[in-house]
Amino acid sequence: MMTELNFNEVISRSQKIRELYRQLELQHHGSEWTIEEDALAFLTDAGLVGRLTMSQQGRWPKGADTNTELSHKLGECIWWLTILADRMGMDINTALEGFLSKTEKLLEK
Repeated sequence: MMTELNFNEVISRSQKIRELYRQLELQHHGSEWTIEEDALAFLTDAGLVGRLTMSQQGRWPKGADTNTELSHKLGECIWWLTILADRMGMDINTALEGFLSKTEKLLEK
């Protein structure tokens, strides 16, 4: 049975994973990825969500185990958004709350 994560735990765990990636970047390339490179990596993964969704819905011939790959990429995209917000000095909780509240008010009219 999966446990439900709270968003602060997601942020903390995401930051720890990003630090481990930073160490690998330094080891392999001598420098950390820029924020722009992180954003491009997110966009690449978001594109894969689109293609895997098409596969899951029978609209693109991908092959076996689409659900496992799609689940992984969905989680990875959430991770990337958390990291991008952090690296740009934005509070992801505030951004999400602002979006939800604004959108709810717009749709309730």
